[in-house]
Amino acid sequence: MNKEEFKKELKKLKIELTEEQKKQFEIYKDFLIEYNTHTNLTAIKEEKEIYLKHFYDSLTMNEFIKDNKKILDIGTGAGFPGMVLALLHPNCHFVLLDSNNKKTTFLKLLKEKLNVTNVEIVHARAEEYVSHHKEEFDIVTSRAVAELRILAELSLPALKIRGHFIPLKANIENEFLLFLESLEELKGKLIETKDFYLPIENSKRTILVVEHFSHTFEIYPRCYDKILKKPLVKK
Repeated sequence: MNKEEFKKELKKLKIELTEEQKKQFEIYKDFLIEYNTHTNLTAIKEEKEIYLKHFYDSLTMNEFIKDNKKILDIGTGAGFPGMVLALLHPNCHFVLLDSNNKKTTFLKLLKEKLNVTNVEIVHARAEEYVSHHKEEFDIVTSRAVAELRILAELSLPALKIRGHFIPLKANIENEFLLFLESLEELKGKLIETKDFYLPIENSKRTILVVEHFSHTFEIYPRCYDKILKKPLVKK
């Protein structure tokens, strides 16, 4: 997907970039390519792939982001989807969370280059950060980070009541039923599922919207070793 195809496909998502936003995406793309030559941020290194698999892919979530919300992006990596969405929603406050110091260092430099003021970069483990920031966020999102029920345990406790957990993933079939079982324990309810295919390559993606309907038990999230060794199942 080249730059013109990117803008054309965004119009189908009802996204019209301003001139300033177009410049920001150019800066983002160029800096990502340059930084990736000496620091491994992403396996996707070609311009066309960045526009498709990072920028466009992240913006498929745009319809679920409302203004004046506090949003946590868990496992943001090089800023996907959090930084991308932040460029379109300057009235939202985004916390981009990652445990990889090299990636959060990149994001701090990128934030300065893009001149964005609505983004906070946090270097921490998700379970540790969420344990100290329970029920603070309107939306928690993530993209291709971990198995869904693991993500759910890391995400639901961070949400306000009636807040939404919105992950974006590919190939969820083998983990979907276990994910649904975990939601019962975490006080979450699946309210929407959106399947779609990326243009050009036609790979399948799924966006899920889960509502946090009640207070999650205080023990969650557990330490990551326990989450991995004993993932949540229906009791």
